[in-house]
Amino acid sequence: MSKYEVIIYWSKDDQAFIAEVPELAGCAADGTTYQEALANVETIIREWIETAKVLGRPIPEPKGRLAFA
Repeated sequence: MSKYEVIIYWSKDDQAFIAEVPELAGCAADGTTYQEALANVETIIREWIETAKVLGRPIPEPKGRLAFA
């Protein structure tokens, strides 16, 4: 499990749960359930980091909680 903050919300337009990772630009996934969206975004986080390494791009350090409810 990654240490990046993940924000999950229901999208009425997409009829799916959306999981976004604010610290990793463009890193997001969806799922038909909350749990599926979370599992999918964990895969996408790993792929995002692998791609950044291949391209020689910086990988942000996880900052923990960014948003407050």
